[in-house]
Amino acid sequence: MQPQHVAPRPPSRSRLVNVKQAEAALVEHYPRLVRLAYLTLPSGLGRDRRVLTAHALTQRALPRGRASAPVIPAQSGGGEARDGDPGYSFVRLQVVRAALRADRSGTGSRRSKRFSLPPLLPRVWGLRLVPRSGGAGELALDQQLSELSGPARAAYVLRGLERLSEDGVRKVLTAAGVADPVAAVREAAGVPAYDALLGSPEFDACALRARPTDLMRRRQHTKAALAAAAAVAVSGALLVLPGDGWGPDGAAAPLYAQNPAAQAALDPAQVTKVAPAAWKTAARTDFSVWPARGTLTGDSGLLRRALAVWARPGGAVRFSATPGTPSGGPAGPPQLLYAGEVDGARIVLFYDGLRVVRYAEPKNGEGPAALDLARVDAAGGAEAEAVVLTRAAANVRYLTAPWVTKAAERDLRKPASGTMDLGPSDGVTSPLASPAQQTGACDTWNVLQLTDSSGTRLLTDLGELTPAHLTVGRPGAPREASGAMALQTWSPYACSLATARGQGVRTVNAWEFARQTLPGGTVTASWVCTRADTWRGGKPRVLAQFLPPGAPQGAVTAQAEDVPACGAKDPQVLAGVLWKSAVGNWYLLAAGSADTASIRASGGVNGSTRGRLLTVRAEQGARAELTGTLTNGKAVAGLR
Repeated sequence: MQPQHVAPRPPSRSRLVNVKQAEAALVEHYPRLVRLAYLTLPSGLGRDRRVLTAHALTQRALPRGRASAPVIPAQSGGGEARDGDPGYSFVRLQVVRAALRADRSGTGSRRSKRFSLPPLLPRVWGLRLVPRSGGAGELALDQQLSELSGPARAAYVLRGLERLSEDGVRKVLTAAGVADPVAAVREAAGVPAYDALLGSPEFDACALRARPTDLMRRRQHTKAALAAAAAVAVSGALLVLPGDGWGPDGAAAPLYAQNPAAQAALDPAQVTKVAPAAWKTAARTDFSVWPARGTLTGDSGLLRRALAVWARPGGAVRFSATPGTPSGGPAGPPQLLYAGEVDGARIVLFYDGLRVVRYAEPKNGEGPAALDLARVDAAGGAEAEAVVLTRAAANVRYLTAPWVTKAAERDLRKPASGTMDLGPSDGVTSPLASPAQQTGACDTWNVLQLTDSSGTRLLTDLGELTPAHLTVGRPGAPREASGAMALQTWSPYACSLATARGQGVRTVNAWEFARQTLPGGTVTASWVCTRADTWRGGKPRVLAQFLPPGAPQGAVTAQAEDVPACGAKDPQVLAGVLWKSAVGNWYLLAAGSADTASIRASGGVNGSTRGRLLTVRAEQGARAELTGTLTNGKAVAGLR
């Protein structure tokens, strides 16, 4: 349970930055940006991999087109040409965001190392590249930084290296997607300021020394490889001896290019095309009954290229897959959903029963092709009603299901505002502003509102091929988030959806599990938990949020991943927050769901209550542990 003081956020402005501005800033300040990334990354990576990761993240910080840069206060000193440069502010933000994303994804694991960086890194066989060693001061500082969380480490570096004010650090962290920048700044303040050490050669990822890797291990691996090669050679010789033994390929089918099933999967003439009216008589409404739409469904050359790239994406292909999505080629002839030209690109959409696959190539032939895969197994209803066609200039277009009669854009932050019609035309919507790419203050959150004969529902873009379905209500019995009350429920918590970007999210449910009267008055505050469930089933993300009267947004008081709380299997939640009253008194407020029989606080704050609401006087900055008991006698811990 993290202390949280709720206060309205002031609006911020943004400026547009083009590629040339960002590139000039990156080239001019490249050593500083690499140092910033190196210091923000977790030390558990090892110095060699931190160096390579820092360079990779910095070099990938350029925008693809024009992008908005948040206006961050200039450095308090030593900023020189960086002060007021929107290009530098933008690139710095991208570096910080990428380093924090690498930290959250657990870059130190073997699996994440494969996917967190580009496939080709500047490697020299047998050598490790590390910065020059520092003294005891640098070693001690590195040790203290390793004990901080990723956001706190970024806050410390922005304050010490970039010389930003505390307010400036909070704004950068907010723009980078940190859920609680105030807590990060507070945690960073626990480490003494060693600004001079941050600029030392110990942390200069551009001034490197070359060292050999583990020589004994290399020698052992070389011997093992030679022995394995000798064994393969002997086995191969035995296989080709005359007699009744196995042939060179054993019982395997012919080579891949001659395999009938493989050939059918890559043959555009074998692609399945569903009839336009098939969905009207189908027993279910999912991707399997989508018709083939678009003006290029008969372009066999385009379909052949799309299938070939899907099966064997080359090094120049921009590839992405939502977490948990198999990345292999089609097992058989897939279903064609769309083939046409949109926003200067030729787009092809396939469905193979498990995944939706999007292939895109520039219409003029200039630039790389793109391949995106998204897992959609067991999708139905709202989850099978829209797929992203294109992203351009911070906008997104969707291809909608054939049964969708109306598509509209709605601002989830303004529930009373109207909607803007998006068509669709032959299933293709007009472009709408995507919240997945916005930075800076969260003043708006545009969602896609779809209507069919069964009702209206909301979906939001979280930067992936399929949008996430928004619902409200008690876990296990959620309702569509399209009604007036549901829109009012979601409005203060819309911006928290940013924490679920790129996680392979299927649905996000908002549940008001308690209302609590605040000390010293009759006004009440709301407690809401939002749960983002994924297509792969695991790694759901749960946030507990607190909304006092008059606050424009909910404050995240606790967050957890891969827990059953606030879900259909265990619809229980317990959370707390430190709250300051209008007269300056601090209180620990805690609330549990309806089945909570009692709550106890221990540690920095002590108190208990019978029932599901707790109010205890506390000191500023106090930390407490929450435990609860359900009506059935089961214990429940406070969400962290």
